[in-house]
Amino acid sequence: MSEIWQYRDLLFQLVRREIVVRYRHSLLGVAWALLQPLGLMLLFTFVFTRAVSAGALSELGVPYAIWAYIGILPWTLFAAGLGGAVLSLAAHRDMVTKVYFPRQILPMAAVASAFFDFLVASTVLVGLAVYYRVTCGLTLPLGASLLWLGPLIAFQLLIMLGLGLWLALANLWYRDVKYLFNVGIQMWMFLTNVLYPLPDDGGTAMRLLSLANPMVPIISGYRSVLLEGRMPEPPALLLSAAVGAMLTAGAWAAYRVLEGRFAERV
Repeated sequence: MSEIWQYRDLLFQLVRREIVVRYRHSLLGVAWALLQPLGLMLLFTFVFTRAVSAGALSELGVPYAIWAYIGILPWTLFAAGLGGAVLSLAAHRDMVTKVYFPRQILPMAAVASAFFDFLVASTVLVGLAVYYRVTCGLTLPLGASLLWLGPLIAFQLLIMLGLGLWLALANLWYRDVKYLFNVGIQMWMFLTNVLYPLPDDGGTAMRLLSLANPMVPIISGYRSVLLEGRMPEPPALLLSAAVGAMLTAGAWAAYRVLEGRFAERV
């Protein structure tokens, strides 16, 4: 990590370039960062409020739109960050082959630029909170539980960094990884509690699936903090953090061993 700190200016410039290139010639600019999570929220609110019984929706305790958006927001960060990371090494041929720098910086820049979009899209959540406060008297708990947002975001970014490093490395060796990722990330979303709560009575298979999915406690944690005003479930959250730490440490070691071969694989 000390080497990353020495190259922090390069990391900053890569993140800045990712953001500027993404929005420089677009009509709406950074407002595009709002469209994907907002569009998903509107679409699934329209579908679920008509396909699911009113009793089932009332069990959520809050309007479905804000419940869904709190799941969609971190998931969009997760999918966008990994989507950028998987291409990060293969897309920077000149840098990888001609300039020395810690190669881990490229997936890190992809994750960091996705985090910028996450911050922009978070403003919609403020708007939803104000809207539902005026229309139906919903008051989100604003207390000490909000301090947990920092650790939640940090744990999620750690998981993303670990997975992003591995995906970028795998795609450098096998270019079809990016296609598998595009399919897999969509399936992963529907196996996570993004758009609907996972059933509590799903049996052993569902419990094992939830335990194996590090994003389930992360998204549940956001909802616990923002909607219920309580801290996330510590065991599940710490398990996700441990998974992220192991993925990142393992990938970091793999980069150290394999970075001499990166130029021939680009």
